[in-house]
Order: sequence, then structure tokens, then C-alpha cells
Amino acid sequence: MAFSTGGRINTNVNAQQAYSALNAISREHGIHQLRLATGKRINSASDDPSGYVISKKMEARMRAMTSAVDNVGDAQSVYGVAEGGYQTIADILVTIKEKQARAANGALGGNELDAIASEINTLASEIDDIVATTKFNGVSLFSADASGNKYNVNFQVGESSLETLAVGFSADVSSATLLGSLPLTIPTLASDIAALTPDTALNTLSGEIGKIGAAVNRLTIKETNLTTAITNTDAAKSRIMDADVAKEQIQVSKLQILQQTSTAQLAQANASPKNFLSLFQ
Repeated sequence: MAFSTGGRINTNVNAQQAYSALNAISREHGIHQLRLATGKRINSASDDPSGYVISKKMEARMRAMTSAVDNVGDAQSVYGVAEGGYQTIADILVTIKEKQARAANGALGGNELDAIASEINTLASEIDDIVATTKFNGVSLFSADASGNKYNVNFQVGESSLETLAVGFSADVSSATLLGSLPLTIPTLASDIAALTPDTALNTLSGEIGKIGAAVNRLTIKETNLTTAITNTDAAKSRIMDADVAKEQIQVSKLQILQQTSTAQLAQANASPKNFLSLFQ
């Protein structure tokens, strides 16, 4: 670093050095003030190039995982709608089983059997209505589409596009498949009612509901893991990106003092050549 005695007034080296020091302090002071204003340690790539790149990658991970959490929620909603449909059908099958047991009564006449058969036919029609109207976002969950395909879709449930979970319902739960020959008609009502298979149908539905329960539990675990991963990634990103407010305030206070002292020294350096004017008196 160059120094001058002050005798050469054409170039005031001391003033230039004080001015350079004041500029450097002011720049650094501005950086710390910006960090306090934004709460971020890195406000541009030049502040910390590698830290900026790493933090952006972490941000991308968090956004992907946040979307995956939303996907998990939608998958749970699909399962919830399907479970509701299955449970309603199961309730109807229990009622049909009750009517079937009631029909196995030798004291009943033709009119009574016809009334029971009519009720069972109505309940079976309601099962088919449930199959047709159980939908999510307008897509049927139990009925096949125009190509004959049942509901079967994938949900991304992780950061990577390869982390997917298939959600589908392949079981045929129409009334004809669950119960057998319908509708019930005269003249063989008693034997036709007895031939219905509500017990087998209930076993089928119980199996499907059990699968849904296991899948929902699995999704709940994934949701918990994703939420934990998001929190941990956010904490790691914060250590890189966010400013330590207490530390930054200490730096600002120090730099404010240095600004004052460097400004005073610049004023003195500018005034020092005046001392040599006495030589001309």
C-alpha cells in the first residue's frame, strides 16, 4: 500500500486510499443491509454461486415433494369415494340377505313372496345405480369405459417421476355378478330367492374394502414421510439461503462506525495539503 507525506499536492494518495476504503465499506454495508431487509443471505448468484445452485436444487425437490403430497391426498380421496360406494353396496347386500332369510318361510304365500322379490329387485337396481354413479372427477371408478377398461391410474407419490402408486378397482360389483340371476320373477320366486348369493358377494366386497384400507394406510405413511422430508430439506435450504439477523445486525453496526471513521479520515486527508501553504507566507 502506497503512502504519502502530503507534500505532493497534485496527487493526494492518502485521500484516494481513504476514498477507496470508504467505497469498500459502503458496498459491504449495503450487502448486509439488503440481507436484513430480505432476510436472505444469498440475494443473487454472486453472493455465493455454489450455495445458490444447491439451494435452487433443494427448492426444486421441495416443490416436487409438495406436489406429491397433493397427489397423495387426491389418491386418498379416490379411495375414500370407492370405499363409500363399496360400503353402501355392502349395506344393501345385508338387507338382501335379511329378505332372503325372511322368504325362507313356509307360511308365506305368493303375494308375500312377490313383495319380497320386488324389494330385492329394487335393491339390486340400486346396486347397479351405485356402480354407475360412483365417480371421481367425472370418471367412473367401478364401471368400465367405452374400451372396456376399468379404472386404473398412477399417482406420483414421491420426488421422482418413477415413484408412483397404481390406484385401480378391477372387481365386478354389478348386481348380476354379486347375486346371480336377476330380476326375480314368477313362478319360481322361492327357489330363485334362495339361489341368491349375498354371502359370497359380501366376502368379495369385504376383500375390496380391506385392500382400500391397506392402500390408504400406505398413503398415510407416504404423506408423513414426504412432510418430514420437506421440513428437513427446507431447514437445509434455510441454513444456506437465510440470513442470521443477529449476526448481520452486528456487521451493520460495525460498518456504520467504520463509515464514519473513514469519512472523517477522508476529510482529514483532503485537508492535509493545506498545511504546506504556510511555506509560502
